[in-house]
Amino acid sequence: MESPTSFSWSAPPSTASPLPEEPLPQFLLPGEVVFGGRKLRLHTLLGSCVALVFWDPKRLLGGMCHFMLPQRRRRPAAVLDGRYAVEALELMFAAMYRAGVSPQQFRVGMFGGGNMFPEAQSGHQAHVGLQNLSAAQRLIQLNGLRCDVRHVGGWGYRNLVFEVGNGRLQLNHMDSLQSPGQLPESNGL
Repeated sequence: MESPTSFSWSAPPSTASPLPEEPLPQFLLPGEVVFGGRKLRLHTLLGSCVALVFWDPKRLLGGMCHFMLPQRRRRPAAVLDGRYAVEALELMFAAMYRAGVSPQQFRVGMFGGGNMFPEAQSGHQAHVGLQNLSAAQRLIQLNGLRCDVRHVGGWGYRNLVFEVGNGRLQLNHMDSLQSPGQLPESNGL
């Protein structure tokens, strides 16, 4: 069952503006981090992966990171890899600092973390989606951020679109198992 949902963060009236005529669409694959200005339209598809969305309504800046796993077993000293939660957030923060803004100025949204392989789950270990959500929540808290909106957990995949120019989030959630006992957690979508 597909359930389309929309949510818009409110921009102050002085900065709220319609999207530019042709926003620049960019599809994020797992491990990618994108940050930029009002002309961006970011799109991704999530299963057990998690996307963190950042938006500054005053400056009309924003971005998205799409990570697959909470952390690496061993982290090399060299290049950051956006497939892992901690490193994806470091890459996002670096882009923000290059733009001269602080991460704490941004509104944050969290999406994904679904259970894509319930039949493969064994024992009491949390599925990878829950592990990703736990890592994201921990990182949000450790960095003094506040999550304004979320649509997480449950079954199935999510199709997410974020328009930086107006803060609009469009989410389509396909619940692949139709299980009433595992509904996603949502606050505003």
